Amino acid sequence: MSLGVPTLVIIAIVVLYLLNSIKILREYERGVIFRLGRVLGSPKGPGIILVFRPIDQIVRISLRQEVLEVPPQDVITRDNVTIKVNAVVTLYVVDPNSAAIKVVNYIYQTSQFAQTTLRSVLGEVELDTLLSHRDQLNLRIQSIIDQRTEPFGVKVISVEVKQVDLPETMTRAMAKQAEAERERRSKIIHAEGEFNAAQKLVDAAALLATQPMTLQLRYLQTLTEIGVEKNTTIVFPLPMELMSLLNKFSAQMKPTEKQP
Repeated sequence: MSLGVPTLVIIAIVVLYLLNSIKILREYERGVIFRLGRVLGSPKGPGIILVFRPIDQIVRISLRQEVLEVPPQDVITRDNVTIKVNAVVTLYVVDPNSAAIKVVNYIYQTSQFAQTTLRSVLGEVELDTLLSHRDQLNLRIQSIIDQRTEPFGVKVISVEVKQVDLPETMTRAMAKQAEAERERRSKIIHAEGEFNAAQKLVDAAALLATQPMTLQLRYLQTLTEIGVEKNTTIVFPLPMELMSLLNKFSAQMKPTEKQP
């Protein structure tokens, strides 16, 4: 039984239509199918799916992580310092249907949320807090953005403040502050060294006072050290006991003043 030409044409059209309806989605892709304008229950994929055009329309959504760079933002901190700050946002889609239905462009929407949140959060803190507690600020910004992107199926993993550009005057002021801090620490360390040295001298004097002969031995050791250096100058220390005796003798030899 031979088929007519119209029948063969119809079969060929049907075969071509079915072949054109076959779509292949990668492992990281999901297809949101709209049938007569209404979304089907769950996204399709990965693998081979059928999309019967023009009844069906497909929107491909990637489930891979995406990195979004927030452009530099002018921020005035709580202590009235003007800075430029940019950040990096890492996100991925957890609900393809919501990402396709509830927002036109979820990447652009997240970028706008990140810019406004970055300015508002960093404007509430001082510059020193921004520089020293950046991790806490990153977590706070990430939490706020994640709450705002959750309704359209986007999960924000992390937000990292990438760079903070300071004014030149503020940079010089911070350099002076750091120099003053280092000088203060050096003076404290020097004073602590002097205190420890004085304490050791007190301990040594107390120990020498228990054994008077040790002072004579120390005197002989000093003479030996001077002789090793080939120094022609010899220093003879005068004992303090002798000075005390001389003072007492001079006091006794003073003529007593007559009373009027």
